[in-house]
Amino acid sequence: MFYPRLAAALTAFALLAGCAQNDLSEAPVPLGDFVLGLNIVVTDKMQKVPISRDATGAEWEAAVKTAIANRFGRYEGSKIYNIGVSVDGFALAPPGIPIVAAPKSVLVITANVFDDATGKKLNEEGKQITVFEGLSGETMIGTGLTRSKQQQMEALAFNAAKQIESWFLTNPEWFGLTAEDVANARKAAQKAKAQAPAAAAPEEKI
Repeated sequence: MFYPRLAAALTAFALLAGCAQNDLSEAPVPLGDFVLGLNIVVTDKMQKVPISRDATGAEWEAAVKTAIANRFGRYEGSKIYNIGVSVDGFALAPPGIPIVAAPKSVLVITANVFDDATGKKLNEEGKQITVFEGLSGETMIGTGLTRSKQQQMEALAFNAAKQIESWFLTNPEWFGLTAEDVANARKAAQKAKAQAPAAAAPEEKI
């Protein structure tokens, strides 16, 4: 059964999960001449941890596809890459559980990326990714008491898409880049972000 492994992952990673920050308004990370082609999400092997709200495969497909489109649809390159994701398992914290036993929400996916022109899969093995909603005050006690099912799914899907992005950045050669290219682009973005508030500040009146 899948859910014992998912439950074990929940225990192992809960203290490592960080709060997600919505960074979609910022410039996208460097991915060369990337443009998103196919955005495929399948749920035929999806399993649910017993203590969880119900969610259908169609609901997960919609949530994950939207998150991937929002993150990777920002690119306007000319080299097409296709992203395929399998939703392996999930737990959505239900309401009405005592705080001391409040479960956390978790999503497990397996991701693959393909060069559209050649049809070649760029990663040798599917990349399994486990994500949580975060460690804000509400997620420390379980979000079944504070968030709707839709909000939980959107947060998990957002974090999954962001982790796919992070995975891509550890393999810059897939996108015609080097590790140095990525590092330089990140430094430039951080510098621009740091300077932005000062540039936007009004001039002091004498």
